[in-house]
Amino acid sequence: MSKPEHILVIRLSAMGDVAMTVPVLRALTNQYPDLKLTVLTKAFFKPLFRDIANVSVYEADIKGDHKGIFGLYKLSRLLKKTGFESVADLHNILRSNLLKFFFFGKKVIQIDKGRAEKKALTSGKIFEQLKTTHQRYADVFEHLGYPIDLSNRITPKHLKLNANAIQLIGNDSKPLFGIAPFAAFKGKAYPLSQMQIVIEALSKGNKVLLFGAKGNEANQLQGIADKNDNVVNLAGKLGLNDELDVISNLELMISMDSGNAHLAAMQGVKVLTIWGVTHPYAGFYPFHQDESNAILADRNQFPNIPTSVYGNIFPEGYDAVFSTISPEKILNKIDTILK
Repeated sequence: MSKPEHILVIRLSAMGDVAMTVPVLRALTNQYPDLKLTVLTKAFFKPLFRDIANVSVYEADIKGDHKGIFGLYKLSRLLKKTGFESVADLHNILRSNLLKFFFFGKKVIQIDKGRAEKKALTSGKIFEQLKTTHQRYADVFEHLGYPIDLSNRITPKHLKLNANAIQLIGNDSKPLFGIAPFAAFKGKAYPLSQMQIVIEALSKGNKVLLFGAKGNEANQLQGIADKNDNVVNLAGKLGLNDELDVISNLELMISMDSGNAHLAAMQGVKVLTIWGVTHPYAGFYPFHQDESNAILADRNQFPNIPTSVYGNIFPEGYDAVFSTISPEKILNKIDTILK
C-alpha cells in the first residue's frame, strides 16, 4: 500500500501545545516535501503555521458550528472534502476521538501522551526524563510511515516589523528582551513583585517587552511599564501575527513553563525558562533549547517537584517554591546565556 500524501493533523489547544507542533511539522515537510498537511486547530492559532510549506489550516469552531456531537459530525464531513488520506491525532481527547469514529475507513494514529509515566513522575515513583512532547508528536508520523529527524537546529529569523509594532516598541537600536511572567496556574508563575526587579535591572541599556493576555494581565504589566523607562507592555496590543514578528527579533525570551516559551523556541529564539512546581522531565521543555537555559526550584527544599504536569496541583507550602529562585539568579543566568 502506498504512503498517504495528504495527512490531516489534529491539535486544537492549548497555545503551548499547538506551538510545539510547529518545529515537528516544519521538519516533516522539509524531509518529505511532497507531503501535504491540513492542520485542524482553532482560528486564533492559524498564524503559527504561516511559514510552513505545504501546510493549510482548517479552522475548528468548537464553540459554534462544530460544537457537540452533531457539530463534530458536520465538521468531519467538511474535512473529508479536503481529500486527506490519513489522520495524525496529536491531541487525543474526546473531540478527536469522536472525529476518529466519524472518519471510519481512514487510518488514524493518535498520540501516546504517556499518562502512566507522567503519573509516576508526579507521584514520586520515578524521577527521570520522559519522552518529549515533540518526540511524541514525531512518533505519530513515524507510525504513519514518515519517520522524522528532529536533530536539526532552527536558524533564528528576524522578521520585519510593521508600522503598528514599531510605533509601540520604538525604532531605536537597543537590544530587545521579552519577559512573559504569567502562566495558566499559580504553581508555574514567578511572583510579579520579584520579576519587577529583573525587569528594572534588564531595562538599563536594553528594551524590555512584556507579554501577557489582555485584561488583568495587561493591566498589571502596564503598571510596571509606566514605572520604568525602556519597558513596553505588549499584552493585548498586538495580534498574534505581529506578536510573532516581534518575538522573532528578541535577543532572549524569559518565560515560565508556558506558551510564550514555545512561541519563541519555534522561531529559533533563545529562551530562559523558570520552573516552579513543574519540571522539564515531564517533556514540555522548549524545542532545541540548551538544558542549562532553565532555572529550577530547589528540590532539596521541595522534594515533591514535579507535583503535577500542568502546575495546578501542589502540596501545602509549595506555593513558596519560587523563594529558592532570586531575581539575582535570573539576571546571572541571562548574562551566562548571552555570553
